This record gives sequence, C-alpha cells and structure tokens, in this order.
Amino acid sequence: MTTDSSALPLRRRAVQAAMGKTPFDKLLKNANLLDMVTGEIRLVDIGLTGSMIASVHPCSDAFEAVETLDLAGAYLSPGLIDTHVHVESSHLSADRYAQIVVAQGTTTIYWDPHELANVLGVAGVRYAVESSRGLSLRVICAAPSSVPSTPGLETSGADFRGAEMQTMLDWPEVAGVAEMMDMHGVINGSERMLEILEAGLQSGKLIEGHARGLKGKTLQAYLAAGVGSDHELTSAEDALEKLRAGLNLQIRGSHPYLLPDIVAALNALPHLSSQITLCTDDVPPDFLMERGGMIALVNTLIDCGLRAEDVLRMASFNAALRLKRDDLGLIAAGRTADFFTFDSLQHIRPARVFVNGECVAEAGHMLREESAPPSAMQPPRATVHLNALQATDFQLRIPGIKNGKATLRHIKGARFTQWNETTVEVRDGIAQLPAGFSLIWVQHRHGKSPAKPQMALLEGWGELRGAIATTYSHDSHNLVVLGRNPADMVRAANHLIACGGGMALAQNAELLASVEMPIAGMLSDLPASELAAQFKNLRELSAQIADWEPPYRVFKAIEGTCLACNAGPHLTDLGLTDGGTRQIINPLVAAWEIE
Repeated sequence: MTTDSSALPLRRRAVQAAMGKTPFDKLLKNANLLDMVTGEIRLVDIGLTGSMIASVHPCSDAFEAVETLDLAGAYLSPGLIDTHVHVESSHLSADRYAQIVVAQGTTTIYWDPHELANVLGVAGVRYAVESSRGLSLRVICAAPSSVPSTPGLETSGADFRGAEMQTMLDWPEVAGVAEMMDMHGVINGSERMLEILEAGLQSGKLIEGHARGLKGKTLQAYLAAGVGSDHELTSAEDALEKLRAGLNLQIRGSHPYLLPDIVAALNALPHLSSQITLCTDDVPPDFLMERGGMIALVNTLIDCGLRAEDVLRMASFNAALRLKRDDLGLIAAGRTADFFTFDSLQHIRPARVFVNGECVAEAGHMLREESAPPSAMQPPRATVHLNALQATDFQLRIPGIKNGKATLRHIKGARFTQWNETTVEVRDGIAQLPAGFSLIWVQHRHGKSPAKPQMALLEGWGELRGAIATTYSHDSHNLVVLGRNPADMVRAANHLIACGGGMALAQNAELLASVEMPIAGMLSDLPASELAAQFKNLRELSAQIADWEPPYRVFKAIEGTCLACNAGPHLTDLGLTDGGTRQIINPLVAAWEIE
C-alpha cells in the first residue's frame, strides 16, 4: 500500500469522510459486494474520496456526497488482475491493449515484456514501461530473465545477465524477475542464472517461474532456488503437485483444454488455496476482442464448475497477495477504488468499470480513448536485419552427397516434440521431402550473429500446401518459415523482410495473406479492430495450407514451435537443438551415394 507523504492528504480526507465530517467525492449506493475475505455477498454503500475507498458501510447509514450513484443491487467485484501476460502476443501497443481489456474488467496486469526484450534488449523493457504510463490500465512490469530463454541453443537480439537484471530491478515500475525459462540453468546453477537469481533475491522482489515438465526432485530444486510461481501447467496432476509444493499456481487461459480436469482436481481439495491466481499469458488480437482476455478465463472456469465467487477471488484478492500489492484486490477502506459491476453470477459481464474511483467503461466500451503519453519512446522499427532471400535458400542440402540417400534426425509432433529418424532420397545434393513431411526453416534476424539459415524435417504437421512465416516466434523471435515448396517459403519470408516483420501466408508462389508488424517485428500500427480482422483472416486462410488438429497442432503452435527451453527437439537459428540435454544435434546420421 502506498504510504509516501503524497498520499497522506488524501488519506486525511478519506478519514474525515468516513467519519461523516466531510462529504465523499462519490457515494455508490446499494451494491451487492462480493467480500473476498469472508466469502459473503452483502448489500452495502461505498464512499470514495479521490482514487481511494474511504468507507464500506451498511446502506442504512446516512452520508453526504458530492456525487451519488445508485447501483440498484448490481454485484460488485474488485478489478481483475492478470498475474502473467505478454502484451506483445496481442500485437497491439499498450494503449490499444488497455482500450480492450479495461472495458472487460481487467484493471491491473503484470507484464513480462520479454518478447520486446529479446529483440531490443533493456531498451525494449524501457519502451514497455514508458508506453504504458498514464493509462486506465495499471501496468506493473517484470524484468525479463529469458533473454534468450535458452543461452547456447539460440541467439536473440540481446543477452541479459546480472547487470541488466539489477538495472531493471532498480526501476520502481518493475516488481520482480520474470519467468525463469532456463530451468536447466536454475537447477544446475549456471553462472548466468546465478547472477540473475542473486539480483532478484537481493532486490526482495518477486521471482516468477516457468516449470514446464518439472516434478519430483527437479521441481523441489527449482523452488529451492527462489522461484515462487508457475503458469506452465500440463495436466491436473501437474497442477496439484505444484500447488502442494508451495508454488503460486497461475491458471492460464491460453490452454483451455486443460481447465476441466484442473477444476475437477481443485474442487476435490479440502479448500481452495489463496495460492491460486489467474493469468492469460498469450492472447491473439481477434480472440482478445471476440472472447476477451481475463474475463474469458473467468467465465470458462465458472463453466467448468468453479463458483463465480471463488474465481473472482483468484482473479483479484489472491492476485494482489501474490503481487504484494495490498492497495489492490479488495473493496475495503484504504484500498484503491478499482472495481466493476455486473448482473449475474452465472456469466460475468462487466457493466461499469471503475479505475481509481472514476467510471472509465460502460457496457463493454471505454468512455475515453486511451493513448500513449507524449513523452513515451518512439516505437522501435527496422528490426529485421536480413537481405532478400532466394528459393534455393529453402532447399535442404546434404553435404558430401550428390545422388544417394541420407538418414536424418528430425522433429516429430507439435508442442510436445519427439526425436525421430527417416531416410530420404538425395538428388543433386538436395534432400527430397518424403510423403507426410514438411520443412521448418529458421534464420537469425537481429544482426547479432551470422545469419545462416537452419533447416530440419518436420513430421506430424502433414504436407503443408504452402508456407507460413513469422518473425513473432517465442522467444528469440527470429524469422521462422514452415512449408514444403521453396517458392512458397521464399515468397512469405521476403514479404516479412520487406515490411519489417509480422506473419504471412503464401501459396502457389503468391502471397495469400499477411499481418504486418513493423514495430519490433511483433506489434502493429493498426487500430485494434482492423488488426483483429486481419489476424482472423490470416488464421482462417491458414487452414488452406495446414490441416490443424487441436489441441496441439493449431495455428498458435507456429509461434512456439522454436521454443528451445522446452524438452525435445526444436530448431533455432543455431541448429537442431535438444531442450533436455542442452545440445545442438547434427541432423545427419548417415549418407551414401547410389550410382
């Protein structure tokens, strides 16, 4: 809670108003308050002084106010708090993102801008901080630890160690260390991760986790290092083990197929822990506008069988506890006046949203336009440092063989990848793609190392009928292209190089669709509605190229297919990597000439 001297005059006014000696600035009457402490729903009046709640009292009490608003029995909940989000996944600037989510009841986010940081370094984090000032959305930032997420296996646009972490943790807008994706480095005590951990521990701020696949000894060791949370849930059993271990469990909306089982497991516990919070992680722009961010997750969890009161507590009071913000998450005297009204516990639909005591949104729409402050840094552009490519750059060449065969290691599957081997024909030194296979291609785009293209065979994605290219590829955000036909692949890739980044589809050597993202190769200049329409069109047209098979082989998987910190094989700008052994693997097993 803010206790600096500048808050004291406001608090003195609030004390006087609560005692009935001076009028409230606002009096909200007849609200059905969801009490996040007792679990009750009770009819109250709420007095506000400036941005602060001065009093929560029975409706029968008589108070004066400059302005009175009768809520007529509407439910009242604290504003939603997203405990882990990458705003960059919406491909929107912070102000345009705020314009959408605040109207949906989200009043605070904990932003890990590690996507921007992987392109721009510390300047990317500073851009996130500066561009989010003065918004209705309260933006708390984390200091990215995953730049790159897997050192030695990939090259991004920067390399963060202890010095960079100390710089960012000194900023008042930064509340902790962002997700520690280098799990191997944390557990085995790499020099880099020890520096980052030391900076986090010395700061006394939060240390966020990324514990994908950790269990037993490795999970315990990860916690012992100082990590306090995890959003990388893979099953109900995984969620329970992490909760029992003491982690703050961040149930996320980006993998909804896991939620029914997780809810069933939580409902079987003796009580719902205050260690359970909610987060969105990654939400694309069309989903953000059509379905919502945090509000969509809240309603999904209600549909899965959690009580609305419990879900809203996870999304507000529990989240404030996790973020160590005792000025937020509770409608009580002395707290910040962030809350929203709604009419039904069966489906939460915010009617009015209040931030700092002011009504900023009604019926799903903001009452004023959000805009970045004039003093904000200029949006960073021109970050795709590549020359135009040739179709021959997308041919998988086998060294030392002109005509023959070669056995190659390759990637099998999506999200949970596995190693496999296959034998291919080689003609004029070029591997001929077998039936059912496609290619994945990666090239460094940040100008930090030689941009040598890397290629691998991809099994389990079917035969792509065109190409999909992106410069938004977790987490190093190099240029990634998936396809079978070099003419399609070069068309999609060259479009992104020319426009400064984004996503593109090509078929029959022609551009099928694109979304240009010239800001850091990941953010768009377009208004949210136009961007969402373009992104939705791209997603729908991608079905002409790929046969999607939920829950793993989906369009979203394109953005995460090179995530080298996760177990299994992944292709990066340095080659074919193994996330478990932390090795770069030669894909060529054997090759031989055939006359």
